[in-house]
Amino acid sequence: MANYKTDLSCQNKFIPIDFSQQIVPGTFEYALAHIVDNRLDLSGFDSWYSNDRKDAEAYPPSVMLKIILFGYSRGFITSHRIANGCETNITFMSLSGDVQPHWTSIAKFVSRMKDQIEPLFTQVLMICDKEELIGRCMFAIDGGKIKSNASKEWSGTHNELIRKHNTMQRASKRILARHESQVGLTENEIINDLKQKEELDKSANKIAEFLRDNDEKRGSRNTAVKSNITANDSAKMTTSKDTIQGYNGIAINDDKHQVIMQAEV
Repeated sequence: MANYKTDLSCQNKFIPIDFSQQIVPGTFEYALAHIVDNRLDLSGFDSWYSNDRKDAEAYPPSVMLKIILFGYSRGFITSHRIANGCETNITFMSLSGDVQPHWTSIAKFVSRMKDQIEPLFTQVLMICDKEELIGRCMFAIDGGKIKSNASKEWSGTHNELIRKHNTMQRASKRILARHESQVGLTENEIINDLKQKEELDKSANKIAEFLRDNDEKRGSRNTAVKSNITANDSAKMTTSKDTIQGYNGIAINDDKHQVIMQAEV
């Protein structure tokens, strides 16, 4: 009769890890860590902090930049996924020095540090140029359609948005009239109707505020163009699969090593 070793996959095992050995030369994360730690001037971040010695210590900008840029390179575009990576992924732990920032700290760093982060890309291009990675002979322009967080349902010309606003107001008034008559309504129906009326009023007010604060967009032939209440800079775009509410992403890269020279949305 065969005698096999026992399967111990259900057990836990503690494994000692040397973080310094996890960032291997020749990898993206090695280049990222080297550039952030040794080549970039991060002094622009110091003036933003005012915690000194009395307040809580802040996460170093170098750590935040490394985990965010590494996360982006792996398709982790949300602060939740980057924060989770710092807790579960060895490479993230090695880049951060085994620091686990909360996802809110990551989100705040990205949103509030735009003025400090943007000049770093110029520094990176200067480093690439010094290392002779930029050929300066031919550049290629390419683009793609990027989906926004805005819903297509909040798009329309000003006239369409006015009609939508009026429809919501009429629906809200019908609910109110129904409650005033109190005809055959159960307690659950009253609660549900009141929630629906609150949502209708909130949406109608949102449209009214947008129409009050924003002029109607016009196309090349002076025709009305659809606006979007959530992200007015976005537009409805047709892709190979469907229609999205989004932006045009444009990138310019050098042909020698495909270094991106400029990117805009």
